[in-house]
Amino acid sequence: MTSADLKLGINVGYWQRDPDDQTETVLAAERLGYHAVFTAEAYGSDAFTPLAWYAARTSRIRLGTAVAQMSARTPAATAMHALTLDALSGGRMILGIGASGPQVVEGWYGVPFPRPLARTREYLEVMRRVWRREEPVTNDGPHYPLPYPGGTGLGKPLKSIVHPVRPEIPVYLGAEGPKNIALAAERTQGWLPLFVDPAQIDALFGASLAGRPADFEIAATVTTIVTDDLASALEFAKIPLAFYIGGMGAKDRNFHLDLIGRLGYAEQAARVQELFLAGRRDEAVRAVPDELADSISLLGPIGRIKERLELWRNSPVTTLLVAGVRDEPTLRAVRDLVLG
Repeated sequence: MTSADLKLGINVGYWQRDPDDQTETVLAAERLGYHAVFTAEAYGSDAFTPLAWYAARTSRIRLGTAVAQMSARTPAATAMHALTLDALSGGRMILGIGASGPQVVEGWYGVPFPRPLARTREYLEVMRRVWRREEPVTNDGPHYPLPYPGGTGLGKPLKSIVHPVRPEIPVYLGAEGPKNIALAAERTQGWLPLFVDPAQIDALFGASLAGRPADFEIAATVTTIVTDDLASALEFAKIPLAFYIGGMGAKDRNFHLDLIGRLGYAEQAARVQELFLAGRRDEAVRAVPDELADSISLLGPIGRIKERLELWRNSPVTTLLVAGVRDEPTLRAVRDLVLG
């Protein structure tokens, strides 16, 4: 299945420091007809606060998290964040969630990382019970039991005191492994791939996506750099790859490393990780293969990007989330290529 008619959004990533305020970028994207703006979180700023900041300054563009980390909040707390922002923005929220990995979950949030697939199923169910508001929320699952079975014994099932604007807020799942992607296709409205080669989606994940509904969204974050200096663009695109392969996971358990291996670069990825963990980060960046960085990005002169855009049009991706573009002229040039 292909999606020749792509939607277009922007992923502004993490808020990292003052004055990292991308309001002007978001406003430009809204003026130009971009579908959505997505924010992110790791172990610094959260995803919801910048999104609320941008929501207050816009009126049409949809507002997504790519992704809110499940272990940062109970499912009821995440449901509260989403229903509040959805109401304040007039029903523009897209809730992207993800399990993260044991390094962040246990090292930063201080909670265990058991059975991420089962936890995700349970998390989704609790949130939907909150939004539907059909009855006081209970959950018999082992990961997020409600009411809590220990403590004072005084916990009671509760129903949200706020009536959500929408009882079914769209949920997208950040996933990299075949089973998690299959769960996204089964239980959510969309998949948020981070590093994805459009030419390999069907081969690698076709079976996982086979049962998805017709309106299922695949919103891929794509580093986009419009420049005549392709070498510099490739170097820039390698930086997040080296960081995720080397630093966003433990040596023996790194989901991003596994994904890059499935894309055909297992040996090179292992070398990147080795260099990164040894503190040789510049060398780690250089060790990322040009072909890998190029395949998951849109880089170079506008004519080259136009040509390579056909790979995305001929893939199952439904929305391109442009990352790395801030100025309005470049946003307009990309808009003209993608939306015509």
